[in-house]
Amino acid sequence: MRKKTLKLASVAMISMLLMNSCLGSFTLFNKYSSWNQRATKNKFLNEVIFILTSPVYVIAGVADVLLFNTIEFWSGSNPLASNVGKTKKVMGEDGRYYAVKTLKDGYEITKPDGGVVLFVYDKAEDSWSQVEDGKRTEIFRFNADGTIKATLPNGNQMDVSLNDQGVHEVRMAVNGGTYWAMR
Repeated sequence: MRKKTLKLASVAMISMLLMNSCLGSFTLFNKYSSWNQRATKNKFLNEVIFILTSPVYVIAGVADVLLFNTIEFWSGSNPLASNVGKTKKVMGEDGRYYAVKTLKDGYEITKPDGGVVLFVYDKAEDSWSQVEDGKRTEIFRFNADGTIKATLPNGNQMDVSLNDQGVHEVRMAVNGGTYWAMR
């Protein structure tokens, strides 16, 4: 009787772990797949690598299902998904490249001329700010009703919804009611 109860409890515990609706991001599997797709510039060689390393996909998938997606479900973040400390080069609208480094609480952007701008998230205030030359300026904060309180360049603030209409309202407020469109 005791062995039967122990087996039943074990099966129930394993079932809870596997069936807790934790469809996660499958970060380990996807990272390995992305690497495999760009391992070389030859798609045929990449296919050979895929065939030879296919057991890695199984191991990565099982690790994601049993461990990493479960952690992501219960904690809200996947330990493998962190990009903290990584830097990417991003082309700006001006055609120049900027270095964007991911921080624990935001981003550090290094301009082509060497200047640095920080975009920082304040969890306590639920807001994003810009820090440049030691001066901190709040960009926006989230409101409890799902809107945001945007801080305009002139210091005024306005509540806007997070949709096309809200973006249009902020754009009109920043540009003094003038909106240019080009073809």
